Amino acid sequence: MDPAYLLQLANQSGGILYLMVILLTLALTVIVERTWVLRRVTRHGAALTQALTPLAAQDRNGLTSLRETQARHLHGALLETTLAASAEADPDLASRLDEVILRHVPLLDRRLWVLDTTVTLAPLLGLLGTIIGMFHAFQVLAEPGAAPNAVTGGVAEALVATAAGLLIAVIGLVCFNGLNERVRLAVHQLDTLKVMLVNRFGRSGPVAGASVPGRDRSAD
Repeated sequence: MDPAYLLQLANQSGGILYLMVILLTLALTVIVERTWVLRRVTRHGAALTQALTPLAAQDRNGLTSLRETQARHLHGALLETTLAASAEADPDLASRLDEVILRHVPLLDRRLWVLDTTVTLAPLLGLLGTIIGMFHAFQVLAEPGAAPNAVTGGVAEALVATAAGLLIAVIGLVCFNGLNERVRLAVHQLDTLKVMLVNRFGRSGPVAGASVPGRDRSAD
């Protein structure tokens, strides 16, 4: 398509199409960045879950090896918290892991508000651009000897803004829902890892080697 014609359409929309190009660029940037990050997080989470499955209870050496070889920043924080808590006498491991998860979950869906805003804003901008374009189209009727096809052509060009807004909204909506599903999967993996770590390293009874209150040592 002729670039000069595209510039003409953008100018007839009152510059709205320029704003929509910026909006589309921002949305695509967020889509690419979040897709790459969430795909990496879910892949690491799946690999770590599989590696943690055969780990024996209280196997600190095995957990340390997993932290050094497989865990990245997000999942590594869970493993580090477990290693630190398992060295204490009576840790509340589940609460500490919940704290780590709550601190990191907002990092998963950050900047997704841009896509949510795009889905709502793009059609509205498209409608505004169409209205401005139709103002210009009907101004032709005020000119002497104006041909009717000039008006219809201007209306058709004005509708380009609405079509562009709907297209951007469709792209944003599909990607927003897909990324939300990725976030849900990542959070589910974190919860699964928390349960696995609590089952293997949580202390349900007295710590080995510690004295039990009320027990008569002389009975030994």
